[in-house]
Amino acid sequence: MRTYLRMCKATSALTHGILLLYSVIVAYPMIWLLLASLKSSRDLFENPWGIPVNPQFVNFANAWTKAGIGRYFLNSVFVTAVSMFFILLIGSMAAYALAKLVFPGRGLIHASFTSGMMFPVFLGIVPLFLLLRRLGMWDNYLGLITAYVAYSLSFTIFVLTGFFRQLPSELAEAGLIDGCSEYSVFLRIMLPLAKPGLIAAGIFNFFGIWNEYPLALVIIASENLRTLPLGIANLLMVQHYETDWGALFAGLVMVMLPTLVVYLIFQRHITEGLTAGALKG
Repeated sequence: MRTYLRMCKATSALTHGILLLYSVIVAYPMIWLLLASLKSSRDLFENPWGIPVNPQFVNFANAWTKAGIGRYFLNSVFVTAVSMFFILLIGSMAAYALAKLVFPGRGLIHASFTSGMMFPVFLGIVPLFLLLRRLGMWDNYLGLITAYVAYSLSFTIFVLTGFFRQLPSELAEAGLIDGCSEYSVFLRIMLPLAKPGLIAAGIFNFFGIWNEYPLALVIIASENLRTLPLGIANLLMVQHYETDWGALFAGLVMVMLPTLVVYLIFQRHITEGLTAGALKG
């Protein structure tokens, strides 16, 4: 019995040690980035690993105004918000139809959406560019948002279908008996019950769209329409000829901060949502 307890304690200590090491490996780059954003360019080269003696908060102001990060930040907020709205709206309606309505070809349509997750984005960049140019949707937000919605629907429908399948059909039938239309049943009864799935799918789509670079690079050409990843890439190229590296790291902190805040706020919902989807699917 004592040997067994010792083995359990040793296993627990080893597990906690591995988790602690992993936490340090993950957290240290973010802490270093935050410290680097508060240093001058000279301090970055003379003392890259130390704590800033005189924090340069002006780096964030320079990045926001002089480097144009503020404009790129607001562009990303707009593109992400509009894309998320249409992704969740269209994805939830399609998932509800595939999960609750019976019609010919339902299985084939669901399989087609699911297989879309295996299609690499890079394979469709050239045809997408030519198509958007022909439709007059290149170098504007309409084309970029349409591309984001199209590429995100497969994952969203895959996640939400599992939730809608396990919602009690009796609730929808009761709503129809009370005089609700199919749209009212979906919006007032089924959609609120699928809230965990909507949160999980929304957060993962937010991460993907906020940090997306290849599609934005191909679709957006005008400087005033650039999203945050494009702006940071441009700022990185500019730093090869200038010396304000503190502003660059401050811009990277601005990119990282929204995703970190969203994760810290909704991490419990992510776990619950994906677990519920796995059990219900």
